[in-house]
Amino acid sequence: MAVISFYDQLTSRLRASGDYVWPLVLRLIMFWEFWESGVTKLRGENWFADIPWAGWQKGFPFPFDQIPTSLNWFLATWGELVLAVMLLLGLFTRFAAISLVILTVVATAAVHWPAEWNSLADLWNGYAITSKGAGNFKLPLLFVVMLLPLVFNGGGKFSLDQLLIRMTGRGGKLDDRTGGLQSAGLALLVLGLATVWVEPVWGFSFLGAAALAILIPEIRGKS
Repeated sequence: MAVISFYDQLTSRLRASGDYVWPLVLRLIMFWEFWESGVTKLRGENWFADIPWAGWQKGFPFPFDQIPTSLNWFLATWGELVLAVMLLLGLFTRFAAISLVILTVVATAAVHWPAEWNSLADLWNGYAITSKGAGNFKLPLLFVVMLLPLVFNGGGKFSLDQLLIRMTGRGGKLDDRTGGLQSAGLALLVLGLATVWVEPVWGFSFLGAAALAILIPEIRGKS
């Protein structure tokens, strides 16, 4: 049918243009947000020593609670600045994105996540921009969600990653898709790294499931 054929052609072209557009847009907005945050820290005073300043905050998770606040401040400041530039350039995009996910979730645990909650309804009260005593993790959660496509899909066509891949003669690998249990394990690994800092039980559950999913095919292959 003509309508279906038109729709298929339209979506095909949108997918092709999307390979250029959506990763670039995400990289630009994430660059600006983290760069601005890093510059603010660079020009400001270290307020990490005041965490937690309210009873509902959890404070820094392990192992960041074991190191001086000055080092935490330094790592957060320069991590945001350097990783933001890497996103802007599309250089080692996946590494930069997962590092910023971890940085964001650690900050969420320290400042934005409620210290205690008894139900999902209690937790949901913290899904807000303005703190009302129950957390305010809406904005960092949105940042994590925006970073995840860059973790899984990379920096897109307009990136130094793409240029490096083609310069090393690996352009044919760009469209490779390998599924299976190990792919699911990698997805669980990312989810584990994104949750273990705020809720260790959730995070370690994901990480344990990831280890099983990744190792089982290896064990079967050797048996």
